[in-house]
Amino acid sequence: MWMRARGRPTMGSGEYEEPAEDNYVPRDENFSNMKAKEFLEIRKKSFGRVEPLLHSLYLKTTTNEFNGFEEVQRLYEGGVNLPISIPGNSTPSVLEFPTPHVIKESKFAWMTDEEFARDMIAGVNPIVIRLLKMEELASPCKLLCNCTQPSTITKEKLEINMNRVKVDEALAHGRLFILDYYDAFMPYLTKINELPSAKAYATRTFFKPHQCGDRYLGTESTVVLPSEKGAESTIWQLAKAHVVVNDTNYHQLISHWLNTHAVIEPFAIATHRNLSVLHPIYKLLHPHFRDTISINALARKSLITAGGIVEQTFLPGPYSLEMSSAAYKNYQTLPNDLIKRGMAVKDVSAPHGLSLAIKDYPYAVDGLEIWDGIKSWVQEYVSLYYSEDDAVQQDTELQKWWKEVVEKGHGDLKDAKWPEMKTSEELVETCTTIIWIGSALHAAVNFGQYPYGGYILNRPPQSRRWIPKEGTPEYDEMIKNPQEAYLKTITPKYQTVIDLTVMEILSRHTSYEVYLGQRDSLDWTADQHAKDLFKSFTERLKEIEDEISKRNLNQELRNRTGPINLPYTVLLPTSEKGITFRGIPNSVSI
Repeated sequence: MWMRARGRPTMGSGEYEEPAEDNYVPRDENFSNMKAKEFLEIRKKSFGRVEPLLHSLYLKTTTNEFNGFEEVQRLYEGGVNLPISIPGNSTPSVLEFPTPHVIKESKFAWMTDEEFARDMIAGVNPIVIRLLKMEELASPCKLLCNCTQPSTITKEKLEINMNRVKVDEALAHGRLFILDYYDAFMPYLTKINELPSAKAYATRTFFKPHQCGDRYLGTESTVVLPSEKGAESTIWQLAKAHVVVNDTNYHQLISHWLNTHAVIEPFAIATHRNLSVLHPIYKLLHPHFRDTISINALARKSLITAGGIVEQTFLPGPYSLEMSSAAYKNYQTLPNDLIKRGMAVKDVSAPHGLSLAIKDYPYAVDGLEIWDGIKSWVQEYVSLYYSEDDAVQQDTELQKWWKEVVEKGHGDLKDAKWPEMKTSEELVETCTTIIWIGSALHAAVNFGQYPYGGYILNRPPQSRRWIPKEGTPEYDEMIKNPQEAYLKTITPKYQTVIDLTVMEILSRHTSYEVYLGQRDSLDWTADQHAKDLFKSFTERLKEIEDEISKRNLNQELRNRTGPINLPYTVLLPTSEKGITFRGIPNSVSI
């Protein structure tokens, strides 16, 4: 995995590596001239907000704290005026952003518990929630030092909000779920909480349709329960904010950067190095690497570099990329991922051969249709050239390609259970997974960033205060002004503007996008049979698009739209340009 942040010193060395002057991108991997021009124009316009804000903060003519929810709202309704202008600079002195989809219908529906839960299966990061296992409630939390701390989560506490349903009954019927960020955050929590303005938890959240060495001395396990009145209701909102901060950081660093951008790049490099442009698998996969190396190079230059935007605006700061790298264990097919998380079981009588734990799980329902569509196309295409398993084993280019992927591109996972690449079935599964990751998985975790996270109150990337305890000045402040307590807990103004600016760029389709089921050229192959098969794939995607649209109109499927009345459209294959919350590009191209 090539994920190093430029300029970050080796732990304990005290010395920086000397980074290259620039991130090299082969000429044929650069953006086209037209896309580069449009991308730079969008970037220039979006980051035009930052300079006057920085100038205003420097002159202390504005504060870095939001003055209530109303000021946050003005970011999208007329803009927040900055009390300065920069002479000779055409950059606007008003902070204004497009209205995020999450608040277009209602300004407050995002605060409901129903929407909070729905986001975990139909929001921007619907790939972490999993089924709770019975033994998990009985076992203590495992800390990094292999000591144990008894969990304070009890059946009795969970049952308070389960409408008289017993935990054992819910577990037996597969009706308790968990959003678990303990393992990802706990090893870094001490480091994070030592940063100047970071105060975080490693959260576990339960949904229903869920003392040792010095390093962890003083670790506490706190249970916060839903409440609608008084101080407890504010504490509950703050607790949900801390969960969302965990989710937002996990989403950006792991679900998004690691599991799509970083994972797909070694495949792109190995394909170019080992497969001829005339090779049938090159022709199959090449569209799904379009612009990936280029966009990753830009990310390394400004987003994930040492001291870059991610370290400035994300909770883990300088530990962001270390956390991301540590989380890399393997990559999954969609069906296997759902099974691993307990969100599905094999069932030959069910659609796609899987029975879902949550029937109205928009990401899984739509995703499985896209997955099966891709797999059918790949299966038919591969059968044209590899009708016998021997053909796979005897293809020296293909074998060299796979050897480089496993041993070099993903060399840190040499001990993982990789396909041996001896059968056409393994080749089909591998190519389907590569196409899925580069297209639909990336679309699912990327193009909802601004629609959901553009409203900073809904998905903040930073937490700066712990939940206040009774008898402290912070608790008294929370009682007097709950909004101020919330805003002082989450991301401040400057970091918000940076965060929203980046999300606005990354959530936008350009005019030159090529979507799943499309090709740059009609003459991508001389094999007419292959062209006919691809045409059938395109037609199938049109049918899937119609089916998704019909499901979004079904009022009985409450998770399709939720309290915010935002249909789950992110896996609709096609899109216009702009921030549309839909469209599956062929590749990780933004």
